[in-house]
Amino acid sequence: MTDHAQPDSVVVVGAGQGGYQTAASLRERGYKGCITLISAEDALPYERPPLSKAYLKGEADEAMLWLRPATYYVRQSIDLIAGTVTDIDPAARSVRLADGSTYDYGHLVLATGATPRTLDVPGKELRGVHTLRTAQDAVVLQASLAGARRAVVVGAGFIGLEFAAVAREAGVEVTVVEALDRPLARVVSAPTAEHFTRLHRSNGTELLFGQGIKALHGDSRSSVTAVELADGSRLPADLVLVGVGVTPRTELAAAAGLPVNGGITVDAQLRTDDPHISAIGDCAAFPQVRSGNRFRLESVQNAVGHAQSVAERLAGAPRAYDELPWFWSDQFATTVQIAGFNEGHESEVVLGDDPDAFSVLLFRGKDLQAVESVNRPTDHIAARRLLTQGTTLTPEEASAPGFSLKEHLRSLAGRGTEAPVPL
Repeated sequence: MTDHAQPDSVVVVGAGQGGYQTAASLRERGYKGCITLISAEDALPYERPPLSKAYLKGEADEAMLWLRPATYYVRQSIDLIAGTVTDIDPAARSVRLADGSTYDYGHLVLATGATPRTLDVPGKELRGVHTLRTAQDAVVLQASLAGARRAVVVGAGFIGLEFAAVAREAGVEVTVVEALDRPLARVVSAPTAEHFTRLHRSNGTELLFGQGIKALHGDSRSSVTAVELADGSRLPADLVLVGVGVTPRTELAAAAGLPVNGGITVDAQLRTDDPHISAIGDCAAFPQVRSGNRFRLESVQNAVGHAQSVAERLAGAPRAYDELPWFWSDQFATTVQIAGFNEGHESEVVLGDDPDAFSVLLFRGKDLQAVESVNRPTDHIAARRLLTQGTTLTPEEASAPGFSLKEHLRSLAGRGTEAPVPL
């Protein structure tokens, strides 16, 4: 099969946002072949971001999470199969499920996602200790939260902090334990991290930094009762959420002989070393178009963009994936939106005098890498446009009194250097 020849069938392993979008985008682009979408969960494909927010709050039910109702898959002739893929046979171009059934493919798309990391400490198997990745995880966690009085969150990443906000709003006492020296340390700048530290503490959350977990302790019914820290102190807890990151699900790819390095290795068109197999979303390690460095991204935007790019290629219109990364998180009444990708910034410029509404521009040398906007959606929209266009902006320009991302774009459009910006 060449890049421009459509395969007669496509099998997609994984029915998360990326897997669903691959199937949907293939049909949108006129693909007429067979599409099989294999889900490890016996459920319709659904959105994951609400699981740590609206769903836990009881503001969304299962049907509200569905990406499409069941009738959609019938109308679009997409075979939605519940089952676990156990191996790939690249030579025969087929996949085998745990029940022994096999599905042949002209092209295979691996959208296998990632698995939450767990704690490697005594007591990790106790009742009341949770991770949050799937709808079933959220169902169990929601029930546990309803009866909880004291929760300990291990890890101050986005999932941990989003859950902490929901738990505090439900009246639960919450302590967040983080091994590093600030929240979101690997993904946001120090000014943004400091904002979230203040936000959570002002809402009654206790934050402990530079602390590891030694053990989890339980009662005679094997339910968690306390978290023991590395320094020997204990935190009472009847609910523990572990949010210490994820591990990409690369086992199938590795067993099939595909290169794996921090994720399933793919090229700029999301192809593996096997021209009949692609990988997308959280499991894929792909080259960043601006730097050429290979990395993984765990976001809805990335999964959808990957899926659309692969669908276009399989439908006969190949292109390199070059979309700008962006991300958001809601905690209490605060929204942070991030545009771009920070690969190690050297300087920061903060826009705005309000400690609860500001943007942080991250530069590497003279190059703008990313913009973090806290409660400043107009800045976020402008940042996405600016970064997508590759427009030059220096730290000195951004530091000028009264500088505005929106007005900067408008001035560029007025000079005819960029297309008009509808902001």
